[in-house]
Amino acid sequence: MIARLKGILVDSDFNQVIIDVNGVGYLVFIPVSTFDKLPLPGHEVTLLINTQVREDAINLYGFATSGEKVLFEQLMTVNGVGAKLALAILSSMPTAAFCSAIISGNIDAMKKIPGVGKKTAERLLLEMRDKIDKLSLAAGPVSNSAAANVPDTLRETVNDAIRALEGLGYKRDRITGVLNEYIGSADESECTLENLIRNALRILNS
Repeated sequence: MIARLKGILVDSDFNQVIIDVNGVGYLVFIPVSTFDKLPLPGHEVTLLINTQVREDAINLYGFATSGEKVLFEQLMTVNGVGAKLALAILSSMPTAAFCSAIISGNIDAMKKIPGVGKKTAERLLLEMRDKIDKLSLAAGPVSNSAAANVPDTLRETVNDAIRALEGLGYKRDRITGVLNEYIGSADESECTLENLIRNALRILNS
């Protein structure tokens, strides 16, 4: 399986690119969020790749960030969501905004995505809610100092929140500042992983 491509960008469109790797041109499908991060044709580009093998084709899906790739792969596990719809979701809203909508149960935001009706929106909210923290796989381990100002009983939960938010592309210094501020003003019982991520996203996106 191809997991990463590094080569010269030959051509690009909003939903696909051609990358020349040692004389071989690879057609890669991409979301708009990745298109916005591409260099001009003729320059070197690196994309993280998800390979989908079917009976009649081998399709490559490329992403500029690990957060986008992880979210794409999690979306593909939702009943009724294929690669085309997963790309449409990534193209319709930033990764952080999508995760925030899932955590807050914003079905109206889901229904605004092209190809997502009421039933699909409900499935997304139901099935993705417990998968948002999988984005932490896109980030590295959290150092002890990152959560140094929180109680020991919350340290693991805070570290999980930091990894998830880093997977969305936010900087660790900004994340820890926001989390520490929230923890300092909330009861310990309120500092669940869901609440930490929801409140952090609200502040980080403001």
